[in-house]
Amino acid sequence: MAQAENKMGTMPIPKLLFSMSLPMMISMLVQALYNIVDSIFVAQISESALTAVSLAFPIQNLMIAVSAGTCVGVNALLSRSLGERRQDAANLAAENGVFLALLSYLAFAALGLFASRFYFASQTSNPEIIELGVQYLTICTVLGFGIFGEMMFERILQSTGRTIYNMFTQGLGAIINIILDPIMIFGLFGFPKMGIRGAALATVIGQIIAMLMAIFFNVRKNSDIRMSLKGFRPHGKTIATIYAVGVPSTIMQSISSVMLFGFNRILISFSETAVSVLGIYFKLQSFIFMPIFGLNNGMIPIIAYNYGARNKKRIMHTIWLSIASAVSLMLIGLLIFQTIPDKLLLLFNASGHMLEIGIPALKIISLSFLFAGYCIIVGSVFQALGNGVYSLIVSAARQLLCILPLAYFFAHAFGLATVWYSFPLAEILSVVLSTLLFIRIYQKKLVPLEKS
Repeated sequence: MAQAENKMGTMPIPKLLFSMSLPMMISMLVQALYNIVDSIFVAQISESALTAVSLAFPIQNLMIAVSAGTCVGVNALLSRSLGERRQDAANLAAENGVFLALLSYLAFAALGLFASRFYFASQTSNPEIIELGVQYLTICTVLGFGIFGEMMFERILQSTGRTIYNMFTQGLGAIINIILDPIMIFGLFGFPKMGIRGAALATVIGQIIAMLMAIFFNVRKNSDIRMSLKGFRPHGKTIATIYAVGVPSTIMQSISSVMLFGFNRILISFSETAVSVLGIYFKLQSFIFMPIFGLNNGMIPIIAYNYGARNKKRIMHTIWLSIASAVSLMLIGLLIFQTIPDKLLLLFNASGHMLEIGIPALKIISLSFLFAGYCIIVGSVFQALGNGVYSLIVSAARQLLCILPLAYFFAHAFGLATVWYSFPLAEILSVVLSTLLFIRIYQKKLVPLEKS
């Protein structure tokens, strides 16, 4: 019997894109809400606690980068294999992806155990911030297997078009996190008052529960993939294919951790409050960017599947619809940041000094939203078509060759108030590079599909 055509090759693109993206956009909005609520509660402990969490963010971002990069490789290979009707290759992609997620977790657990104190001491000499940071980061890394497992099993669901289940896994994990935060931080309902340790524990518990639910959905609801750990052995060719796409994506996302580390070093030379302002910005902007990433997660398997099926028309329709949607969402975000920056900062118990620094900072940085939606979508198109190195080029140019040098120059030449302009200026460079590389990949990979 012939295998039935997957909906990614037949369903009308607008309906397909939004049916796959909307559940993840909703779940990621809930996650973004958690990010904001988590920092709001941490800010109630002290500004030092908020600064410690802000300094820990590059390492947490690095964990997500390594996991997401591996997942992108698995996602592209799995969806393409299904499009080409190669079931065994799809199964191997899923099984080896889970194995790589486990290895990644073990590496970060070791990092958290042995290097947390050195990491914080390299950024600040404030003993309170160092101690709070070590407490928080050690828990997030040593018990961080949930985030690696959750992301991998969710991406396997996503690769087969079952994104509705990701809404439940991510949403439940984030909601549990939000509920546990005040209980564990402040010691409510008979729980001990754990402060910043409570914030970290609430985070990892939510991740672990989300992972368990994602495993359940794969076992019970995902008939397109058959995974078996019995007699499992790592498959070198499959791992190499995953990392061919995934490593550039990991490096690309890891670059943001390097950028944040460097930017924090620049800001802390002015004040610890400036570091907190940047941390607050990244929490707030996640509420705008997370829906775009949800859109990306729905878009990538559609493009990868239809590339495997050699359907250029469906690929281009998906790309243009995704760009239009992303730019529209970013304009809404820009309007919010420009009109009520003071109210956003006051959510985090902002002092007068923080408002003085933060209001102009949010207004200036958010100008980058004008360009970011387009660049995010195009970068994900590169990954879906197996050219993750293009995304790497754009990301490295933007964050290492533009943001950090500009921030360093502005800080020393004009002071703190101008440092924030490095973000929108770097995004303009991203638009130019992304467009040039998209034209190149269009000519090399998409135009030939018309001749088949």
